[in-house]
Amino acid sequence: MTPYEQLDQWVQNHFEEQVKFLQALVRIPTDTPPGKNAPHAEQTALMLKDMGFSAEHHPVPNEVVKAAGLESITNLIVRQGFSSQGPQSLDALQLKSPWGITLAMNAHGDVVPPGEGWEHDPYGAQIEEGYLYGKASAVSKSDFSTFTFALRALKHLSETLATSSGQSSSPPPLGQVELHFTYDEEFGGELGPGWLLKHQLTKPNLMLAAGFSYEVVTAHNGCLQMEVTLQGKMAHAAIPQSGSDALQATTHVLNALYALNEDYKAISSEIAGIKHPYLNVGTIQGGTNTNVVPGRVSFKLDRRMIPEENSSAVEQSIRATIQQAIEHFNALHPNQEPIKVEIKRMLLAESMKPQAAQAPLIEGLQKHAHAIFGETIPAVGTPLYTDVRLYAEQSVPGVIYGAGPRTVLESRAKRADERLLLSDLLKATQVVARTLYDLMSNPKLRN
Repeated sequence: MTPYEQLDQWVQNHFEEQVKFLQALVRIPTDTPPGKNAPHAEQTALMLKDMGFSAEHHPVPNEVVKAAGLESITNLIVRQGFSSQGPQSLDALQLKSPWGITLAMNAHGDVVPPGEGWEHDPYGAQIEEGYLYGKASAVSKSDFSTFTFALRALKHLSETLATSSGQSSSPPPLGQVELHFTYDEEFGGELGPGWLLKHQLTKPNLMLAAGFSYEVVTAHNGCLQMEVTLQGKMAHAAIPQSGSDALQATTHVLNALYALNEDYKAISSEIAGIKHPYLNVGTIQGGTNTNVVPGRVSFKLDRRMIPEENSSAVEQSIRATIQQAIEHFNALHPNQEPIKVEIKRMLLAESMKPQAAQAPLIEGLQKHAHAIFGETIPAVGTPLYTDVRLYAEQSVPGVIYGAGPRTVLESRAKRADERLLLSDLLKATQVVARTLYDLMSNPKLRN
């Protein structure tokens, strides 16, 4: 058999085991918030050990985690080396393989809480009519499974080629593949991949991140999140003129912000899959009682930025819009105490732009996805923002690809009854395994 056929067969033969692995991952809650995710990492490491992988534990210090509003984070790294003699164990401190490239595969285990409307147990990992249901079944515990079993398939192929030395014309995989299983994507990734990269715990040449099997994602939006607090003056509702209504002022500000969305429609991205910028206000809090003029109101906004935008200019524009709206409101109410505003940046996630260095990943994934799925798989952008940007900021080219349906909407991610079609899981694992072999056996990519 060809190397591709051997990889396909190994994945097929071990698929029942792969599904059970995914079910076990889904059944361990990782709701974020509250973000108590270390137990999931510990259990994942134990299951990886049973498969022959030694996972390095990289806990983020408790005080750092608490400051971020979470409870516990332990990130995992598995390093698997390959030489002409077959699979090789690598010392954790030897961050790069002496034989070739280091390719990282990243998936995150943290998820938002399930919310309402579930007809299936969010942590039951039930299988029904070919679908596996549960939180993170599609995004992205599915790719803990995809990447682990693709790596296992490559490891098996490496052993086979090493024992048949001289009898096979197929080149062996050379280099290092790393699994990065992290737990901070929902809060921005700085304590997940960002932590591993900042502390130089990994230095890959290429990376692949969890995604969807019907598209290769090469670019994504950026995201600016801000908390805006308006301070007025409380008063009895019977004598409202004695106070300054922070909620009324907030309404004035919100109208100005929402009006920007109409302007944003005129700003279009040239990247397929990404349309235009947009702004969303996700939460609002304030007031003390029904019969009290609200003295303080806070809201949080999310501004998605297309790759063509400059994040500094976007933030400056948002701040100016809010400030102008407050000044206008105060001018309309000259007899009351002026409303004051405080604007705090919560998150700035830069966008990811397409890069020429992504080409080997894109070409390999598209070639094998076409062979396995029987259809053309496009290379596109996504309006989401992801942890891949953190690798790109360290000059590590990467793309997004993994198990899942055609769209986020179909996956029901962040909605009730999130699910994964198991045939997609099988095929995506075969595609990733084939692509790993291509990359690790390509002499043009070696150091």
